[in-house]
Amino acid sequence: MHLDPFELHRPSSVEETMALVRELSGRFDYLAGGTDLLPNYKMHLNVKGHLVALDRVGELGGHSLDRLGAMARLADLERDSDLRREFPALSDALDSVATPLVRASGTVGGNLLVETRCFFFNQSYFWRASLGFCLKADGDRCHVVPQKERCYATFSGDLAPALLVSDAEVELAGPSGRRRVPLAELYDASGDGIRRLTLAPGELLVAVHLPRSARGRRGRYLKLRVRPSFDFPELGVAVAARWQDGRATELRLAVGGAETFPRRFDELTGPLEGSALDDAELRALGEAVARAVRPVHNTFLLPDYRRRMVSVYVRRALAEARPPGAGA
Repeated sequence: MHLDPFELHRPSSVEETMALVRELSGRFDYLAGGTDLLPNYKMHLNVKGHLVALDRVGELGGHSLDRLGAMARLADLERDSDLRREFPALSDALDSVATPLVRASGTVGGNLLVETRCFFFNQSYFWRASLGFCLKADGDRCHVVPQKERCYATFSGDLAPALLVSDAEVELAGPSGRRRVPLAELYDASGDGIRRLTLAPGELLVAVHLPRSARGRRGRYLKLRVRPSFDFPELGVAVAARWQDGRATELRLAVGGAETFPRRFDELTGPLEGSALDDAELRALGEAVARAVRPVHNTFLLPDYRRRMVSVYVRRALAEARPPGAGA
């Protein structure tokens, strides 16, 4: 494997970055930590002629309890004891991303926008050529669900579910200005494994904002993967709730790794706010979430197994997030 030639650009501000965006007009990729993009380039997956490196754009760096810069390194967040205490689901998610070496380079923005994955896509050029390529790179058909309209590649980030249950918002900058939206609106529920984001052409993720109201919730993030030391998620379940008098309030639940985008399940958790979340309620909630997700056979684990594990992981995550004595 090798990298094809490309031209590297290193802007020092968001404004300079947007000037490059207008000049390069879709012929580039943003380069953050490079832990996923550069291996994909070595596999000749959707290579662009220009890379816009973001490491010198100071506004994208740094983190606090209120704001995570898009270029904040995961390892730096992992070492922040205050962040881990106030956002325990995020703490779990940080620990579960790949390896310490990857977390030293990987960034918040890179993980939120990480490429969707599929075992027909994430292969060498020669392997894909022998099969006839796919919709997501070089081809015109999907091999997972044979047709030519929709890509079923699966969302593969860990931070998104944990930040979704923290009511996070994202700050975006584009050629036409800036905007701030709930994190859930960053992902396109009507899209697919290719058209998975609502970003406008050239739009840049600047930061993630965490509301003070989300601090201190009890939460967990549980991840299913084949090799616990490294792999992308086959499933990721995040939960967060505040508790009062043995009953759950502000109950949040999000799932990633099962479909083309991460999603929150407010329609299922809303009716349970104010309840004790006993074992029967956890079982019913887990089964309802499992019925709602639609994994396909494009990862190592079979979709029926992943769907069953949704129910199991929802129950486990919520049980572990309950305070002592709750749910009895």
